[in-house]
Amino acid sequence: MSAGSSMSLVHETAPARSVGSSTGLRLLFLMLGLLALVAGTWGALWRLGWSLPHGSSLAALHGPLMIGGLFGTLIGLERAVALGRGWSYAAPAFSGLGTLLLLSGAPTALGAGAYAVAAAMLAISSLLITIRQPAVFTGALLFGALAWLAGSAIWLMGHPVYDAAGWWLTFLILTIAGERLELSRVAIQGRGSEPSFLFAIGLLAMGAQNGLMTENGAILFGIALIVTALWLLRYDIARRNIRRDGQTRFMAACMLAGYGWLGLAGLTLMALPPGESSFAYDIALHAVLIGFVLSMVFGHALIILPAVARIRLRYAPVLYAPLVLLHASVALRIGAGLGEWDMGRKVSGGLTLLALAAFAGSLVWVSWRARTLRRDAGLRHGTSLRAASNMGPESAK
Repeated sequence: MSAGSSMSLVHETAPARSVGSSTGLRLLFLMLGLLALVAGTWGALWRLGWSLPHGSSLAALHGPLMIGGLFGTLIGLERAVALGRGWSYAAPAFSGLGTLLLLSGAPTALGAGAYAVAAAMLAISSLLITIRQPAVFTGALLFGALAWLAGSAIWLMGHPVYDAAGWWLTFLILTIAGERLELSRVAIQGRGSEPSFLFAIGLLAMGAQNGLMTENGAILFGIALIVTALWLLRYDIARRNIRRDGQTRFMAACMLAGYGWLGLAGLTLMALPPGESSFAYDIALHAVLIGFVLSMVFGHALIILPAVARIRLRYAPVLYAPLVLLHASVALRIGAGLGEWDMGRKVSGGLTLLALAAFAGSLVWVSWRARTLRRDAGLRHGTSLRAASNMGPESAK
């Protein structure tokens, strides 16, 4: 998910040999994650009112596919690369299997069980990393993996998705926050930083345990989101990096914008608990998943994809365009939800999809353009050298 602890631990924890970590295997897991993204987005658009074939069957799987199939696979792959053990690739393998089972029409319990096994394997990998490098940030990553396991177990037992939603959100929030803590630990000052972070984790757990559809759970989880957002705004190095330029500033902009949506999601859960608004749950959920999580993905794709899949990518200012579009889609969805405007919510889904496609297309175009310019420069340089070597003494004069 980010360029934090998992990837920085590669050199600290990975052995010299890298069992089962070929580029082809990593690309396969990335493709399975992409499959979950496409299927989950298809179901999400149907839920927003788009008339799509097979949309109704995918709508019920939207949440699990996005959490377990997409983010579970990507985070599991990142953690496996960091640990460098062949068995650790079982986490993205089982999450990919869960996606294939759900999309093939197999009983839901089989797909849910595969996601639960993937979460358990991720937790084991995270535990080993925590043992090798005991720290608050590695503990947060471990608790995040356990939160995914808890949510997957709840869904496996036949409970509705909204009963697992709090745990699944905790999984993503703690994965991101833990990695940002690792990146910012050198800059963090003050004795209250780690206790306040642990306080936020406790509130997230209590809110998830109570459930987001209960008043107590919504309020506790809302407070946790606000505390987490304020902590990140206070201690993350993004505050410092926003004053720089280039890729560093782009990443910081992604971080800071995401923290704003995280805090707004918390305010929504507190101000509009279940029963107060028909779209309150939807507003809070997607402010976190789109405004916060996807903004983090945009910010760190330039680092994580090259490290995990060995794909060379380049930054260019054009990447701000899909980022702005992404956050505009979140603003429209929240505004339409508050006003109970169905067409606005429908359009917001299309804008989110367009932002994702534009970001992916921009990365491909910018990277291709950079390679082309570098190759042309190399050809011109080689031509000049050959011409110089062919010059005789007379022509050299």
